[in-house]
Amino acid sequence: LSRIHSTALCSIRRAIQSVSDRLCSTRSRSFDFMQKEEIDFGGEWWTTPAEDDNGHLLMVTGREDVNKFRSNPRFCIRVEISWKYGGEEMPSEKDGTADLVEQADTGLRSVFHKDPVAVLTGVFTGGGERTWVFYTLSTHIFQKKINEALADLPLLPLEISAENDPGWDAYAEMEELKGC
Repeated sequence: LSRIHSTALCSIRRAIQSVSDRLCSTRSRSFDFMQKEEIDFGGEWWTTPAEDDNGHLLMVTGREDVNKFRSNPRFCIRVEISWKYGGEEMPSEKDGTADLVEQADTGLRSVFHKDPVAVLTGVFTGGGERTWVFYTLSTHIFQKKINEALADLPLLPLEISAENDPGWDAYAEMEELKGC
């Protein structure tokens, strides 16, 4: 969340709420990847607009129903998978990025829904980047599951980082965004 200015989150949300409303109401094909109505991977989700450090629209999607994972001390490793797909906006339909992002998203959600060795807790999209945030019990097993999830896709320029976060502090910080 370091790329979000925490002191201005509420004012940012109000300032770009109309943009978000227009994006959600038009449901153009290029934003369908944000709407998972056709496939149910479970979970209760919220989405809110924010702004990154460069002033670009950033759609933040967080998972609500994480208590069973959060209360399990084994789910203490926070993993971020970031993909800088380019540009300054959302994934593009023109260059096929939107479809590729959707395929990667579906693959990740599907694999971890079937075998919950990790839980997807947040997704950040905008400013030319998509970041998936997970909490897992094992980086070794998580790595195998990522490879399984993305096996049918071309090699993607992913950056993966992991840190211990037993108190789910980063999740709590992201969760503050929905209250604006």
